[in-house]
Amino acid sequence: MIPSNNYLEKLTFDQLFNLAEFIVYENFSKHLDTGLDDYNRNEINEILIEEERFFENAEVYAEKDILGNINGAIRILKWNRRDILPIKKIFNIDPHLWLENNPQIEIYHIGRFAIKKDIRDINLFKKLMVCAIAPVCERNHNVAFAEIYAKLLRVLNLLGIKTVTIGNSTNYLGSESIPVSMSQEGLLDFFNKNKSLVSENILTHSVNIIKKSEQLTPQLF
Repeated sequence: MIPSNNYLEKLTFDQLFNLAEFIVYENFSKHLDTGLDDYNRNEINEILIEEERFFENAEVYAEKDILGNINGAIRILKWNRRDILPIKKIFNIDPHLWLENNPQIEIYHIGRFAIKKDIRDINLFKKLMVCAIAPVCERNHNVAFAEIYAKLLRVLNLLGIKTVTIGNSTNYLGSESIPVSMSQEGLLDFFNKNKSLVSENILTHSVNIIKKSEQLTPQLF
């Protein structure tokens, strides 16, 4: 087998535009078979502004090829209980409702998950998901929200990632998107089976950064 020259890394703030461009291009080209136009560029700017606002409490991961082009990306955000999450903006689902039964739970949002159209690598899919759910799996009762395309949701379920649909679907970035929640209990089995695909250093770094942001951000709302 020829060794892969691809590598997984955490993106820096100044790489967020590349992330936004990749997300929009891959979603529209995959679902609508179209390239970038003025409407798409507005979408890029909206995503960029949102991700810049979230960046302090987030980790963004991307696999790149030897030339530095993004093959796939994902973002995990620890909610500060103040920012408006996409689940609220797109579906009008209020994450505060999950705090009523247990105000001590940690709430996360998983987003910006995309893989280049011509790549068929299930391990890339698994690696990105492992990076995103690592902080969620750290503690009992943690919950993560996501807006997932219908086709992707079927893949997640087949891989053993348990999700709960919490609202009606809508069209977002060119495809049917479904709001879901994921608990630590529903993610832990997948995480334990696949965490060996990602270096321990990256996983530890991810969890530590999220914990650090918790110390810096008051847990008031």
